[in-house]
Amino acid sequence: MTLDPERDLEITRTIKAPRSAVWAAWTNPASFEQWWVPAPALCKVETMDVRPGGALITRISEGGSPFGPHLSACYLEIDPGKRIVFTNALVGGYRPAEQPFMTAIITLDDHDLGTAYRALVMHRNPDDQKMHRDLGFYDGWGTVAAQLAALVEN
Repeated sequence: MTLDPERDLEITRTIKAPRSAVWAAWTNPASFEQWWVPAPALCKVETMDVRPGGALITRISEGGSPFGPHLSACYLEIDPGKRIVFTNALVGGYRPAEQPFMTAIITLDDHDLGTAYRALVMHRNPDDQKMHRDLGFYDGWGTVAAQLAALVEN
């Protein structure tokens, strides 16, 4: 997938672990909860139905607060061990979401050191891309990619 610099944001990283470990961290709720939100915030997976049309619903707790809404999305494509595509433009069962914002394509490729990890996040227009960037996309998605790497590299 080609990056559209006006509408897309991207994080890439080499993770020193096999693709199978990275895949497991993306598809196992207990593992996903360990890295999906930047620490010290906490994540709770409410639903993880890893199949096209399945729901991905997470909740977040920051500073000891009760868990609140974080992500409500729908998986669009699952290529086991290689690719996950999800969007919050839809919820589980392909139902339209109330506030669509982004579609993410997670790609895992073999690399001499382990896994070439790429998260491409597409937005409907440049304003949404800018808002996501200004909200801290690179810090947030970069931090969770680092947390993912730390989890699977150990």
